[in-house]
Amino acid sequence: MSAEQPRINDRIRVPEVRLVGPNGEQVGIVPVGDALRLAQEADLDLVEVAPTARPPVAKLMDYGKFKYESAVKARESRKNQTNTIIKEIKLRPKIDPHDYETKKGHVVRFLKGGDKVKVTIMFRGREQSRPELGRRLLSRLAEDVQELGQVESQPKQDGRNMVMVIGPHKRRAEHKAEARAAAEGRTRGQRPAARTDQGE
Repeated sequence: MSAEQPRINDRIRVPEVRLVGPNGEQVGIVPVGDALRLAQEADLDLVEVAPTARPPVAKLMDYGKFKYESAVKARESRKNQTNTIIKEIKLRPKIDPHDYETKKGHVVRFLKGGDKVKVTIMFRGREQSRPELGRRLLSRLAEDVQELGQVESQPKQDGRNMVMVIGPHKRRAEHKAEARAAAEGRTRGQRPAARTDQGE
């Protein structure tokens, strides 16, 4: 049995436990035999939840259900961690206006999708002696998309490149809910005026 698994039922080998009922109510300190009998009567398990306490704390619960719910929670939290994707956009310090608008459009799309964006400025040759060009461009981009995201990692030199990370203000789900609400509002708002003014 792994160290992480709590001891349950007759594996709990202590003379007494501080017993917690199935709804979190404090029963008090009881002999372990009595706690096991209560568990059997309620068709529940006695689970040691704080083995290092004195006396150890044990709770009456459905251990199978508890294990299942814990596994579901762990899976959900892992899924949420992998949802954050970092997209990368590369720019040159002397980018022409049309290219800049195209790249900015990509950043906007990524942020709206709930993804972080790593913006990399690539310096070549003598451009490396002008880091302020890169900083200026990154500041401009951050300003242009400030309604959708904020700078999570300030511009910093990384070899020949300069890197900045912009993260979305809202999570992907919030964006979707907002877009849906806006679409519903638009269809409601298109009702024609029912009455014309007939005075005069």
